[in-house]
Amino acid sequence: MSQLAVCSWSGWPDSPETLIGRLEKIGLRRIQLAFDPLIDKPAWKNTPTLLRDAGIKVVSGMFGTALEDYSTPATIRETGGLGPDAAYEIILKRIPQYCALLDTFGLDKISFHAGFIPHAHGAARAKMTQRLGRIADLFDDHGKQLLLETGQETAETLETLLDELARPNLKVNFDPGNMLLYGMGNPSLALQILMPRVAQLHVKDAIPSGDPEVWGEEKPAGEGCVDWLRIFGILSEARFTGNLVIERECGDDPAGEIRRATNFLSKLLKP
Repeated sequence: MSQLAVCSWSGWPDSPETLIGRLEKIGLRRIQLAFDPLIDKPAWKNTPTLLRDAGIKVVSGMFGTALEDYSTPATIRETGGLGPDAAYEIILKRIPQYCALLDTFGLDKISFHAGFIPHAHGAARAKMTQRLGRIADLFDDHGKQLLLETGQETAETLETLLDELARPNLKVNFDPGNMLLYGMGNPSLALQILMPRVAQLHVKDAIPSGDPEVWGEEKPAGEGCVDWLRIFGILSEARFTGNLVIERECGDDPAGEIRRATNFLSKLLKP
C-alpha cells in the first residue's frame, strides 16, 4: 500500500485546489501529475507550491498529445499519440518544459500514450519507430525515463518495438484496464511478457466489449474483469517496487470510486 498513488486527472479536476480537496476525501497523498495543465492553464500555474504546502507527493509525470479524439477506437487510432505530424511537433517543443517540471518535483519518470503501433512492419511502423526513438533520446538527454502506457497494441507488438528501439530509458507504464478497453489481450499474460520493462502500473479495471471497434466499459478496481490476484502475484514474483497508480477516467463520483478501489486493494494486499 505504500506504493499506492492516484492519477491527478481522475475525474479531471478544474484546478489544483479541487484536486487537493479530492485527495483529502480519498485519503491518498501521492499522485501522478498531468503536466499539460501546468503549462496551458493559468489556474494551474501555482500547482507545485500548493501541492508542497498540502503535503502531497508527486511520484511521476504524464503528458498528453494534441488532436487526440477518444470518441471511438477508430478515431483515437487516427488521431492519437505520435501519428499526426502536428502532435509530434508539439511534443518536441514541449519536452524541455516537461523535463523542467520533472526537475521541479525531483522526478525522473513521465508517461504518455505513443499511439497505435502497427503490428506489421512497413512505412507506418517505421515512422512510429523513428519518432518514438527521437523523443526517447531527448528525454534521455535530460536523464529522464519515458514510460509507454499499454493498451493500444498487444504486449507482443510492444515488446518487439522496444527490442528494436533498444533505448534503456524507454520503459512501460502497464495498464491492465486498457488492455481490456482496447481488446488487446489478457492483462495477466501481457504483464508476464512486459514485466522486465514495467516501471509503473496503473490500477484500472474494465469489462471488454468483445468488439475491437467498440469501447469496453471502465470500472473501479475490483469491479471489472482484471484478475488482480494474478496481477499482484506477478508483481510480487518480480519484486516490483514501482508506483501503483489508481486511474479513474469516468464515473459520477471519482473520489468515492477511488476510495472503493483503495478499500479493495487494502484487502487484497493485506499481509
